Amino acid sequence: MAAGDDDATGWFEPLYAAAEAGEAVVPWHSGGPTPLLVEWTSVRAIEGWGRRAVVVGCGLGDDAEHVASLGFETIAFDIAPTAIRGARRRFPESAVEYVVADLFDMPSAWLSAFDLVVEVITVQALPDPPRAAAIAAVSSLVAAGGTLVVISGAREAGDAADGPPWPLTRAEVEAFATGGVEAVRIEDLRAQPEPWSRRWRAEFHR
Repeated sequence: MAAGDDDATGWFEPLYAAAEAGEAVVPWHSGGPTPLLVEWTSVRAIEGWGRRAVVVGCGLGDDAEHVASLGFETIAFDIAPTAIRGARRRFPESAVEYVVADLFDMPSAWLSAFDLVVEVITVQALPDPPRAAAIAAVSSLVAAGGTLVVISGAREAGDAADGPPWPLTRAEVEAFATGGVEAVRIEDLRAQPEPWSRRWRAEFHR
């Protein structure tokens, strides 16, 4: 996950530590890559050979492993050290570079550096503030000619939201189109698995 405000993000590391001890469940971890991400890469025949990808708030690594399997040189980062250790332990032979890092204090070399940026549930797990800043930070990773894919729970602007994580409104998803990043497609998908039976899947290009 991302950091930047201790009150907003301090619960991520304790959550992963409790889950590792068998005392909690990470609500966004399903034990495999996100189906909507797998479908998106399959339908678009995404191939990453010779290109770079980053997975934001990678958790225990399933989405990062899927992205790497497509040929991308993949960096995956999370604010929770326990999550990164867990990902490395689950995938000991992985080609993914798993890194403990803060979305609000990323290495300068990462800015505008990735041909594919994958954001699944991370921004949704943050209140606002600092959610708006997190959205801009995610978009800042996209290289010229690159693609950002965002997957999150969905809600209407006026709907109550229990969280964390909090489903995003369409306006929040549209806000990823910033700093030269433009929306290509925003899908409103229903009948999805719980806990978010309605989800956004959005694609952006720079």
